[in-house]
Amino acid sequence: MMKQLNLGNSGLNASAVALGCMRIGELPAEKLERLFFAALEAGINFFDHADIYGGGLCETRFGELLARHPGLREKILLQSKCGIRKGFFDFSKKHILESVEGSLKRLQTDRLDLLLLHRPDTLMEPEEVAEAFDRLRESGKVRYFGASNQNPMQMQLLQKYMPMPIAANQIQ
Repeated sequence: MMKQLNLGNSGLNASAVALGCMRIGELPAEKLERLFFAALEAGINFFDHADIYGGGLCETRFGELLARHPGLREKILLQSKCGIRKGFFDFSKKHILESVEGSLKRLQTDRLDLLLLHRPDTLMEPEEVAEAFDRLRESGKVRYFGASNQNPMQMQLLQKYMPMPIAANQIQ
C-alpha cells in the first residue's frame, strides 16, 4: 500500500506520490480513465494541477472524468496552483480569486483541498495574497494554502502575513 503523509499540520492524508496532471489534456478519455484508476489502485489519492497546464484543458479533462464518476471527488485530494500568466507572475488578489474560480469550474468541484502559489512573484503584496486566501478559506473554496518553488526567505515573508500556517513548500 502507498505510504500516506500528513501534509504539514493540515490533517490531510496524502499519498507519498502525487500524480502530476500537466500533460493529461491531450489524452483520450479512455486513457485518462485508465491512468486515473491505475493511480487510485496504486494508492495515489493526491492529484496536482495548475491553472496554466494545457491552458486550462488539463483541469477541464480531469473535471469531466470526475463528472462521469460521481463520488470519486470525495476519495481524492485536489491541488491546483496559480500565479503564472503569459510573460509574468501575478499574485494579485484579483488574479488569485479569478484563477481559483476558473479552476473550480474546470474541475467541476466546489473546493480545492490545496492551492499553491506557483512561482515567486517578486512584485507581490503579501497583504493582497493574505486577503485572497482569507476570502477563499472563509467561502470554503480552498481548504489549505501553500507555495511551490519558493525559497525559505520567500516562505517566511508569506507566513508573516498569513492568518494561518502555510501547508508546506511543494515537493515534486
